[in-house]
Amino acid sequence: MIIVPVKEGENIERALKKFKRKFEKTGVVKELRSRQQFDKPSVLKRLKMERAIYVQKLRDAEE
Repeated sequence: MIIVPVKEGENIERALKKFKRKFEKTGVVKELRSRQQFDKPSVLKRLKMERAIYVQKLRDAEE
């Protein structure tokens, strides 16, 4: 359960923004979407490898 402490006189929009940020960090929506369909382990491995290559290219370009 996500608990967001709200201080006296704090804006409700700010508290809602804190809640949304905490909820996003939990990864519930991301996991729910991934469970909607089955992906073969070979597909997952390929996607993971493609992401690693992309990140490595970004890091190399930064240097």
